[in-house]
Amino acid sequence: MSTQNTSFKHLFRPIDVGHKTLKHRLNFGAHTANMAVDGLPGERHHGYYLERAIGGAAMIVVEPVPVHGPATLTRGNFRHSDDAVIPHFRRITDSCHEYGTVMIQQLYHVGQHGDWDNSFLPNWSPSGLPSMHDHDGSMAMSKYQIDEVIEAFVASAVRAKKAGFDGCELMAAYNAIIEQFWSPFNNRREDCYGGSFENRMRFSTELLSAIRNAVGNDFIIGVCTSYDPVVPDVLPMEAMQEIVAYHDFRGLFDYVTIGTGGYYNFYLIMPTAMHEDQIGMPFAANIREVVKHAKVQAESHIRTPDAADYAIGSGAADMVSIVRGQIADPHLANKAMQGRAEDIRPCLSCNQMCWGRRFKDYWISCLINPSAGREFEWGGDRFVEAEDQKKILVVGGGPAGCEAARVAAERGHTVTLVEASGQLGGQFRLAGMQPRRGQILDYIDWFERQLNKLGVEVRLNTPFFAEDVVEFGADAVILATGSLPSDTGYQRGIPTRDVLPGIDQGNVWHAEDVMNRSAKLGQSVLLLDDVGTWKSLGTAVYLVEKGHSVSIVTPYAVIGRELVRTAADYAVREKLRQYGAQFYPETVVNEWQGTSARVMDLLDESETEMPFDSLVLATVNMPVNDLELELRQQTLEFDLHVIGDCLSPRQAPAATYEGRKVSLLL
Repeated sequence: MSTQNTSFKHLFRPIDVGHKTLKHRLNFGAHTANMAVDGLPGERHHGYYLERAIGGAAMIVVEPVPVHGPATLTRGNFRHSDDAVIPHFRRITDSCHEYGTVMIQQLYHVGQHGDWDNSFLPNWSPSGLPSMHDHDGSMAMSKYQIDEVIEAFVASAVRAKKAGFDGCELMAAYNAIIEQFWSPFNNRREDCYGGSFENRMRFSTELLSAIRNAVGNDFIIGVCTSYDPVVPDVLPMEAMQEIVAYHDFRGLFDYVTIGTGGYYNFYLIMPTAMHEDQIGMPFAANIREVVKHAKVQAESHIRTPDAADYAIGSGAADMVSIVRGQIADPHLANKAMQGRAEDIRPCLSCNQMCWGRRFKDYWISCLINPSAGREFEWGGDRFVEAEDQKKILVVGGGPAGCEAARVAAERGHTVTLVEASGQLGGQFRLAGMQPRRGQILDYIDWFERQLNKLGVEVRLNTPFFAEDVVEFGADAVILATGSLPSDTGYQRGIPTRDVLPGIDQGNVWHAEDVMNRSAKLGQSVLLLDDVGTWKSLGTAVYLVEKGHSVSIVTPYAVIGRELVRTAADYAVREKLRQYGAQFYPETVVNEWQGTSARVMDLLDESETEMPFDSLVLATVNMPVNDLELELRQQTLEFDLHVIGDCLSPRQAPAATYEGRKVSLLL
């Protein structure tokens, strides 16, 4: 490793946590990667965590282990109460220790917020309140069951130590069971575990003391907490400060992490681009005011090494956890230390493939780093030079073409990328022009820097036709020519009707026209949303901020259906409502009449005519595959590959995935 970069004066200083010295203060915090197979960490887990250790993370907190049956929350959870996990975790800890990484295992029990579909057991909680995870209730724990949960935590901590972990982190965040005992809102008990402050602290005090007695002093104990500024009545910041100070005074933990959100306001757990940066930093500062012994770690939308360095330098925190940023670029820490911050692949805060896949109970990945979760197959974010160096032509400079060109060049191929327009990024650039989505433009800028550094010849304003491709003389050609909006106005809510009646009546535009500033819109806009993605809602936010009156028609039951799984939908709907946007879910446009629309409620088929100046379509695109079809008619002397939207119009993760995959195979 090269000499430490002095531009980060605070972040890359060592720090003592418990019995260990961390090489610096930038950590990879706990999150559910959901990669277990039969409850055991396997090759996918090993590759995932090892890549972040290689990339320089000082401390890795491996995803939570449920401490016993009712705590099981996801399909990919590890086995609870089973020593079979020990040798599998030992392989991960041994590998990561080789890179000087301190390894912590998070232990959790979400109490009332469990998931019967995965645990097949009733949810246990202090007072029997309902789950906010699903529709179930919970059962109030007896004293015997409280003892059982404490014993389960202790057994899990002992198991973690046997597996080679340097410590464990107890999840008290997001209104998990520890916070449920702390909070007067959740804890309605009348025995010695409820009522007074000391009684509500009894569960965690007994729990932390029992773990320390079982594992000894050569084992870090951390606690993960969170603050929800939207629902402060569950646990106000003043109460959180008192709770942390109480445990810190008694030396019950070595560090405390403070995040945001919880089960009562899930959207702030992993804030999207709609939320301000560094949202968790002031709350960490609040906690650090009352802590005398333990170290304080900040998290929640502290996205960059610069922001992390500021959090520490300002005194808000001792350490910072960057999770999504190190999913996007597992070598973030080393790049920053080596003075290569401009090479860090910037997280988009989109949640599309991390939380978005976890929402579907899949293992997580990343829109801009498709190797995430595939490190054991694709070699992580490090590329092996190709044995047979080739001349590669990439046609199209959207995310698929840029990623294909970058990875091919990383592997030593000679690469030329041609793009018909004057800029890289394709339609993804339009997405980056939507309000609060400028991180996409940062990502496109990153591509430009990387292609330049790798010696890729980029030719802008260069449309290529079949004869140009043949004449170029490449060994392999990658077509990434993208897609264009459909002019049919097709709606899924009327699946057997191919064309929207009246679409030829004028005043009709596409979301792409709006974002490239070519649409000539009137004041009142009807937005036909057939996709439920940022394409529609990001465009709607742009329109309302420009002063347009916007009504959204969608066949889905909720506005922004696809954004639900990314935890971005609520903030977008909230923003639109603030500007007076009108929502018409479970509705379709029966006919466009040039200055009005006949809209139909799908539930009762009632129809209403509404006046609008303009109709904006956010519908599925059509592939631009003319070049492929023409080339397929010829006898080719080169390998032809087709990726991204010109293969099949989809969202951006498919583009980066196929771009990387094709070049790994060249």
